Amino acid sequence: MQVGSGGALFVLMALLGSLGLWVAVPVLWVYIAAQLQHLIGSGGAALAIGLVGFILTIGLVIRMLEGLSRTIGRLREARGLPSRGPVPLEGILVVSAGLALLAFLVWFFLLSGAQPIPVG
Repeated sequence: MQVGSGGALFVLMALLGSLGLWVAVPVLWVYIAAQLQHLIGSGGAALAIGLVGFILTIGLVIRMLEGLSRTIGRLREARGLPSRGPVPLEGILVVSAGLALLAFLVWFFLLSGAQPIPVG
């Protein structure tokens, strides 16, 4: 089986959809908000700017993912294969969200040292 440009675009979509959405974008905006807090001296303003920037950046990444998904569909149709529509993108987002949630839960309950349910 040969992996062509559609396969490369699928891998790019998977990386952008998982690592981009759940790691890179949040870390970027936490860093920017921290720098803004030091610069302007207001935690609330830095948090508000970080939140708005985060939401706008997520919207941009989602639009890029939609474009990649459409391109993959066009490449499949050009080869005579049926287009799957948004199914690959939806699958990537659902699986990556599930993995992100699982990673958070492992960190919170096992690695953070927090005691989420007071025992005594």
